[in-house]
Amino acid sequence: MATHDGQRRGPRLIHSAQALVDEVVEVAALPERGGNAVATSYSRYAGGAVNILVAAARSGAECVHAGAVGTGSNGDLVRAALAADGVTISSPAVEGVDTGICVVMVEPSAERTFVTTQGAERHVTVESLQTSAPRAGDLVCVSGFSLVGRTRDPLVEWVSGLAEGVVVVLDPGDAFGALDPSLQDLVLRRTTVWTSNADEALTLTGVRVEDDSAAAVAARLPVGAVAVVRDGPKGCHVHEGGRTQYLPGHPQEAVDTNGAGDTHTGVLLAERARGADWPTAARRANAAGAIKVTRRGPAAAPTAREIDEFLARFGEGRGGPGR
Repeated sequence: MATHDGQRRGPRLIHSAQALVDEVVEVAALPERGGNAVATSYSRYAGGAVNILVAAARSGAECVHAGAVGTGSNGDLVRAALAADGVTISSPAVEGVDTGICVVMVEPSAERTFVTTQGAERHVTVESLQTSAPRAGDLVCVSGFSLVGRTRDPLVEWVSGLAEGVVVVLDPGDAFGALDPSLQDLVLRRTTVWTSNADEALTLTGVRVEDDSAAAVAARLPVGAVAVVRDGPKGCHVHEGGRTQYLPGHPQEAVDTNGAGDTHTGVLLAERARGADWPTAARRANAAGAIKVTRRGPAAAPTAREIDEFLARFGEGRGGPGR
């Protein structure tokens, strides 16, 4: 599609899920029930869908947030974080309701524990989602966490009505495995790309990543769909065209894993929007996730140049090893 200035616009990444504010505390260990822990640090960041959108934008994708954002200090933080990386919010602000928070407790191992509130981000409608105006080729990201509660029905109706050429990317999260099987099947039938961690793929299929859970996931998807299964610092597995390929990762000394999976997803989809093949996109996503875990904060994704520099240390360029 040509824009008003004659430039041809490429595919956009549109995220439909919740943008929240992460309130992060570092603790030596989680307290026992009824106990107390003293945090060694406290930080406040925009998170949730923001993580994927920022990661994708820093890798050159045109990004749109179709989810709802509130009016208040939390909503203001979300808007500022997205605007800083050129991400557009298509839906109108939710008047009189602020965006919710997610309390994140980070242990020295970099393991995270979450407690989430719900606010304006749950106030979506078919009409508010449609303000993003998806067109053929756009990548629409759907979160399993949006398939519960008040966001479920409008999201399912909206996704079911998307044009055939729109690429639907399912990021299942922990929530998807607990959904009613009929709802799972309905969403999977419209999924073009599945991207998850190994545990989420195991929950859906009963198959471990080392036994090719990516292929097992792909068997639940339409013909021609792609399944990407992350295996933490080990890298990821990509099932495409009846074949699974393993793309090794780059293990790092992690200080904060919060947002690492989101960073991987954002860069993976940005590279696809730029025209990269799946192996190239996955290599760069692996590198982005490796860089992210060395940084504090959920939306600490690297830029495309930082990914280039990181891969150059391993003799890898945009085309893969040795290129």
